[in-house]
Parts: sequence; C-alpha cells; structure tokens
Amino acid sequence: MAAELHVELVAADRSVWSGEATLVVARTTSGDIGIMPGHQPLLGVLESGPVTIRTSEGATVIAAVHGGFISFADNKLSLLAEIVELADEIDVQRAERALERAKSDADAAAERRAEIRLRAVAVR
Repeated sequence: MAAELHVELVAADRSVWSGEATLVVARTTSGDIGIMPGHQPLLGVLESGPVTIRTSEGATVIAAVHGGFISFADNKLSLLAEIVELADEIDVQRAERALERAKSDADAAAERRAEIRLRAVAVR
C-alpha cells in the first residue's frame, strides 16, 4: 500500500490546494469520511463543512468547503467544490459580521456558510 495519496482541492473558480497527503477528512451526505492511501474507490457528494488534510510533511491544511463532490481512485483524491476557503484566508471578524447579518436577515444559507468559515478557523 502506498504511504501517501495525491490530493486536488478545487473550487469552481480556482485550484485551492494540491499535494501529497496521508489523510483527508471530509463530510459527505453519508457522514464524515477519512481517506487514507489504499482506500476503496468512492464517489460522493460533499456536505458543507471543514475539510482537514494531513500533508506528507506533517502539516495540516484546513478548508471551509461549501458543497461539491469527492472522488477517490488509484490513490488520487479530488475534492471539487462550489466554494473553498482555506482557513488561513478567512477573515474572522468578517465571518462573525456575516453570521450576525445572516441571523438578523433570517438567511439560513448565509448563516450556514458563515458558521462553516468560523468552524474551519477554529479547527486550525
């Protein structure tokens, strides 16, 4: 079994992260899933939530993912999402303001996006 897998994290408008990893944890419509080298092939729908990537160098990459698909075969994992934000790119104060605004506007979708951003930042 290979010791690492190749990961491509892609948003609709850009390639967000690409590299070798030992573990990726994501939320699918079936629940949370961990992908390690040698995992069975899969195709699934991503739920909005944080994605955690443990790189081969021992670093951790956290991203807020908003919907999309996950595909794994031949030790290649593709995470294709509508919107992806790396935790390091998220402005916490802006996300907190967006959450408050969404709550006051009763905008459930915007509230969920803001909560996911804040969860991604909290995990890192």
